[in-house]
This record gives sequence, C-alpha cells and structure tokens, in this order.
Amino acid sequence: MLIEKSPQTAVQQQKRPLSIWLRIVTNLTFWVLIAIIAGIVLGSYAPAAAVKMEIIGKTFIDIIKLFIAPIIFLTIVLGISGIGDLKKVGKIGLKSLLYFEVVSTFSLAIGILMAVLLKPGNIDKSKLQVGDASKYTSGAAKEFNWMEFFMSNLTLQVLLVAIIVGIILNYSKHREKAVTGLGRLSKIVFLGLKYVMYLAPLGAFGGMAYTVGKFGLHTLVPLAKLMGTVYLTMGIFIFLVLGGIMKYYKMSIWKFIKYIKEELLLVLGTSSSESALPSIMQKLEKMGCSKSVVGLVIPTGYSFNLDGTSIYLSMSVIFLAQLYGVELSAWEMLSIIGILMITSKGAAGVTGSGFIVLASTLTALHKIPVEGLAFLLGVDKFMSEARALTNIIGNGVATIVIAKSEKEFNPVAEGEEQEWSNEDAEIKEGKFAGIN
Repeated sequence: MLIEKSPQTAVQQQKRPLSIWLRIVTNLTFWVLIAIIAGIVLGSYAPAAAVKMEIIGKTFIDIIKLFIAPIIFLTIVLGISGIGDLKKVGKIGLKSLLYFEVVSTFSLAIGILMAVLLKPGNIDKSKLQVGDASKYTSGAAKEFNWMEFFMSNLTLQVLLVAIIVGIILNYSKHREKAVTGLGRLSKIVFLGLKYVMYLAPLGAFGGMAYTVGKFGLHTLVPLAKLMGTVYLTMGIFIFLVLGGIMKYYKMSIWKFIKYIKEELLLVLGTSSSESALPSIMQKLEKMGCSKSVVGLVIPTGYSFNLDGTSIYLSMSVIFLAQLYGVELSAWEMLSIIGILMITSKGAAGVTGSGFIVLASTLTALHKIPVEGLAFLLGVDKFMSEARALTNIIGNGVATIVIAKSEKEFNPVAEGEEQEWSNEDAEIKEGKFAGIN
C-alpha cells in the first residue's frame, strides 16, 4: 500500500504549487492589487503621465454607474414581490433608518472623541499647503434642502420608484409572469456586470495613478498626524464597533472583510464606494441575505449610512478648531453632532459635497474660520479611501444585521448554479458565522 500511495503523494506535491499559482494569477483581487501598486509607482515617478490616467478610472466608474439603477430597481422589485407581506417591507425600511441614525450618530461622536484625545490639529499651520476652497465656502451659508438632495440623488429616486412598482406588482394578477421576466432580466444584468468587473484593475490603476500624480505623496507629510488619526479611528470603528455588532449576531467582521476583499480593493483604488455597489449587493445575496433586505438596505445606506464620512466630518471640524486655537465647549461639540446628523446626509455620491457640508457646519458654529478648509484640500483625496472603505463595510454590516434580525438570512443551499469562492463555501457550511 505504501508503494501505491507514494507516487500519488509525489504527484500531488508537484501539482499543488502549480494550482496555487494558477489560483493567484486568475484571481481578480491579485490584479487589482498589482494595478494599485502600479498606479502609485507611476504617480510617484511620472506625475504628468499619471494625471492623464484619470480618464481610465473615471470611465470605469461611469460604466459601473450604468448598472447601479437597473440592479437596485430589479433587486427591490423582485425582493418586495418575493416577500408578499408589505407590512414586513415597511418594517425592514423603518428598522434600517433607525439603525442608520443610531450608528451614524455613534460614528460622529467617536470622530469627535478621538480628535479631542489625539489632537491632530496641534501643529504649525504656517507649514501647511493652502488650497483654493472658495468654490466650497461660497455656498456655505446655503441651508440643506431635502428636495434638492432627493432630486440630485439617482439612487433614492430609483429606490422610491422600485418600491412603488414592487407594491403594485403584489396586487397585480400578472405578478408571476412579470416576476419571471424581471428575474431573467436580472440574470442578464448581473452577467453583464460580471464581465465589466474584469476591467476593475484598469479602473483601480487609473484612479490611484491620478490621485498620487495630482496631489503627490509629499503632501501627506505635514498632515501625517491627521491622516494617522483618521485611519486609526476608522479602524477602531470597524473592528470594535461594527465588529461588536457582528459578534452580537454571531458573525465575524474579519471573515466578512475577507469575503468582500475584491470590493474593498476596488474602492481603495478608485476612492469611490459607488464602484463596488452592484457587486456588494450580489455578494450579500450570495452570502444569504434575502433579496428584499439587500435591495432596501444597501441603496438607502449609500445615502443615509455613511459611517466613514461621518467620522471624517466630525474629526475635521475639531481638527480645524485645534488648528486655529478655538476652544469648544461640551455643548458646542454636541451641537456639531446635531448639525452633522442632518447635513452629513447631503454628502452622498457627489464629489466635493463633503467640503460643502463642512463649510455649512463651520458657518453654523460662527467660531471656526471657514477658510480653514483650504488646509484640508491637499490631503483630502488620500483620506477619501478610508471614508469609502468604512462606508461600504458599514453598509454591508447593516444589511447583515437587518437580515438576521428579520430572520431573512439564509445561507444559499448546495447545488445552486453559482461560482463560489472558498469564502462562499465556508458561508454555506456555516463557518462564516463562526459555527463549528
């Protein structure tokens, strides 16, 4: 028996390294990572050429955006039609908004607390680079308008239309026929997305090359303390706060992050959480969250559950106060949280909107010079990655929490025709949730 087994073992040992390398070079994550590194190198050594790569990153994001509206629409309509119980749909929506408000408020508070403790603004501002913040400060006094926010937010518009269509379909006698047709269309859309995602390395390369080439890594040095504080705070929020929430529901934040690693690398390269919105919805469904929960929570979360943005905004206000030597009382800090709870909702999906929100907040306080935003312009692009990564992880956790609490979390059964990764297999076996 030993003689028979030895050749097989030798063959297996020879094949194993080849299979590992084959898995690496055929893994999209590997190529996205290589693209990010290539973008940093090009941006550092040939900034002029790197800036021209912006068109590649922008084009990829524009293509991905074409899929966002149909995917949200189809997912929500099919999800609501599948539930059948409209009271449950309303319950999921209300529970989601309540969860968003509680967690977003907590993220605002943790941003202020960490800034007060670590004091990133206690530096010499005369050594900082000054940008032109006039286009943001000029509109600072303008009040937040919910109608304008809705009219400029395609995600929310599609969400509303999809909910209405889903409700109408529930009462229609042609419901089954419509659901069958929409189901086929959904498969076609997701198949198209699958092929577009093969371009992800190009998008990550273009986005990272432009950022490094345009702003330069040297701009990070003067504001290294702020950068470090922001990334540390985001890390604490993800692993302690979100990790604690996941643990309560017997889930692992580490395994969830590993499961969505491709989406996280894409967000890191493009500095946009929108670039991963369609694929994160697909991943969460594969993981076991019901279509209705994914369809309702993710699109709403992209507008109302911006944990990373909330941390950055509250921390930036305290940073500027420290930079100008402005003392803020406990009441004024609570006021900052209150103001940002409303204005931060307008920071979704529009480039530069975060600065407009900051300008509005500083104007409302009447204590910190709005012109201080000019000091943040040079380094803001490098912190957008942290914001986007925290936002997408936060929305993923929110979806899992709502699905688990509503008993709408069911790992997909074996035999379903889907391409599963190792992590997907772990989920189906129950390992993802830490179940032995």
